Amino acid sequence: MTHPDESGEFTDLLPATRRALLHRIAVAQAEGRTPSLVGAVVRDGRTVWTGSRTCVDGHGPDGDTQYRIGSLTKTFVAVLVMRLRDEGLLDLADPLGKHLGDTAYPVEAGDATIAQLLSHTSGLAAEARGPWWERTPGELRPEPADLFGERPGRHPAGRRHHYSNPGYALLGALVERLRGAPWGEVLRREVLAPLGMARTSLEPRAPHAGGWAVHPYADVLLPEPAVDTGLMAPAGQLWSTADDLGRFAAFLLDGDERVLAAGTLAEMREPAVAPDENGDWSLGYGLGCQLVGGGGRFLYGHVGTMPGFMAALWVSPADRLGGIALANATMGLPISVVAAELVGIVADREPRIPEPWRPLTDVDPALLALTGVWYWGATAFQLRLGTDRGLELSPVGELGRGARFRAEADGTWTGLDGYYAGETLRAVTGEDGTVGHLDVGTFVFTRQPYEPGDAVPGGVDPDGWRGV
Repeated sequence: MTHPDESGEFTDLLPATRRALLHRIAVAQAEGRTPSLVGAVVRDGRTVWTGSRTCVDGHGPDGDTQYRIGSLTKTFVAVLVMRLRDEGLLDLADPLGKHLGDTAYPVEAGDATIAQLLSHTSGLAAEARGPWWERTPGELRPEPADLFGERPGRHPAGRRHHYSNPGYALLGALVERLRGAPWGEVLRREVLAPLGMARTSLEPRAPHAGGWAVHPYADVLLPEPAVDTGLMAPAGQLWSTADDLGRFAAFLLDGDERVLAAGTLAEMREPAVAPDENGDWSLGYGLGCQLVGGGGRFLYGHVGTMPGFMAALWVSPADRLGGIALANATMGLPISVVAAELVGIVADREPRIPEPWRPLTDVDPALLALTGVWYWGATAFQLRLGTDRGLELSPVGELGRGARFRAEADGTWTGLDGYYAGETLRAVTGEDGTVGHLDVGTFVFTRQPYEPGDAVPGGVDPDGWRGV
């Protein structure tokens, strides 16, 4: 039985929704021929469903079973780097060499900025030098210079997205340098412990799944090695569980002031580069977050693979949902699609019930006087007053640039999205103290189209509007 909570949402999923979720992972496990598969759904900050399928009768994994999560590790490393940024210990525009200048690595790596490393736009090589780093011990690459071959740079920095695993190895080294401790210990202390993720670790801890490869033409298995990748660990070393990743999904949706503020997480999910030559805007990358669009839904999170394992975590901020999928096979299963479809199943079958409309608790008459219609030239816009003294500017018709604005302590507002993101809105008063016009990043808005006076740049013809 489901019970509505105070907001009108249901605390549990409907039986038909739960069956649809189980059916999806059952199909994925069978068609993908993976020894086991765990799925989970997070709604409004808590895990509301966990299910699994396995080839071993009576021995199914649960939300506490560890799987290797591969490149999902990168999002955790990015959180550590953004914490350093928020504390003022680095700037995202800093070249890596500013902080690791005495470390032996190719000059291309030292010239790359931290933002470029986070977003895979540094131009560095995709993989580490030497044998397949995911299946070989880290001792084969004991020094930073050992991560790169003779041609570490594949593309000009900042020009295109080119996934670089060694780039994240360097970010792990950056965390260690600025914190004075191994990055894994920093992660445990600053992220995992505050979020209650006690079952996420660098090495496997029982109960955990074993990693397998499945023969492409026969239903037989081959065990995969699970090695300590050493310096490459920040690119894909972590093990975690569906329960722990549910906690991380809740964090990605809302932030946690003990770890990262919601505003910083919003910055991490902004696209960092334009699409490739195919012009595909449905896939992107921010600062340690993969971005997926399409079908009317925006998702962010990450996908990870390591020999013997696949993992995916997606969250949908609009739906307040997260989807998680973990499997113990090297390849063969579209793990990203499975996690995304878990989100879609719940969103489509149980769409989120909006919060009730409520009036503002306190209204400043001066702010209320700002609302209504304003004109940029001859184009009409409306200005609405929101919560926390925020403003929303939107065109009256189909054409025009709208934006939301956050109130600042100095009496101005800062744009939050669109063309005016980061720009300042000022209410300009005249000698009588009343607001005569709005200045939005130098664009002037008046109460009448091209209102006479000295507010409109370039002046207004003194004869005013006329017929022909």
